[in-house]
Order: sequence, then C-alpha cells, then structure tokens
Amino acid sequence: MNHAVNRVFAKTLDKTHIWLTDLMRELDWSNEHRAYIALKAVLHTLRDRLTVEEAAQLAAQLPMLVRGFYYEGWHAAGKPLKQRHLEGFLFEVQTYFNPADGVVAEELVRAVFALLERHISKGEVDQVKRMLPAELRRLWRQEPESPRLRKYPAARVSFE
Repeated sequence: MNHAVNRVFAKTLDKTHIWLTDLMRELDWSNEHRAYIALKAVLHTLRDRLTVEEAAQLAAQLPMLVRGFYYEGWHAAGKPLKQRHLEGFLFEVQTYFNPADGVVAEELVRAVFALLERHISKGEVDQVKRMLPAELRRLWRQEPESPRLRKYPAARVSFE
C-alpha cells in the first residue's frame, strides 16, 4: 500500500479514536468497543429517521471510518421511518445491547447527540434536529440562552 493511502487510513483511525474517547468520557466508560456499539446504535437509529438527503449530509461530516459503519446495513427505501416516537427510538438503541449490560438508552442518545454537537457543524446539527419530532429534539443539549436575552427578557421572540 502506498504512503498516501496509509496516511488517509491513519487519519481516519485517529479521528475515530478521538470520537470514541470523547464518547467514553461523556459516558464515563473505559471500554472502547462498548462506546463503538453505542455510537453505531444511535447513529443507525438516527439515520433511519432522516430523509435520504439529510442522512447523506450528516454522513458527509463524519470521519471516514464512522461514515462506513453509519451506512452499514442501510437501505434507503422507505426512509425516513414512519415510527417517530421517543419510546421506539430508545427501544431500537437498546436492542444493540444485552439487557444485562445495564445500559440506559436515553443516556447513550444524549451522549452521542452531545458528541455530534462538538464534532459536526452547528448548521448540520440544526438541520438534523429540524427533521426530528419535538420529543426527540429534547434529547439534544439545550443551547445556552444568550446574555442579551437574560438581560433584556422582552427581547425574546417566539414564532410558535
């Protein structure tokens, strides 16, 4: 294998390791394989609830190796899934783990969503959030209120 190809693979391995280490820190875990399964479970479950176009846009911002397992087993037909409730989302994430593992799906989802917020663009995060129903959007971190809005509460505008 030539040197340039080796650099490409080394770079994606490094980036993926950074993501997994970050996720392990978020979950207070020390098992990288378990973190990989958590990342894969949440990404697969999220991906299947996005339009094909949005799933591809999200994938474009993932490290190459993460992008590979993001697409693993994916069939674009019938996406996004009609099932859009929080309980179904969490249940699907939980199926990647043995019940004896003591994994709490909501904690995993929140941790992976926080990871995505740190590693992909805010614009892409916002697009993904807009694709999800309100009960799933609540699993993303809430943006801190701007100091201006705290100081001048009348400046808040709601279009809902």
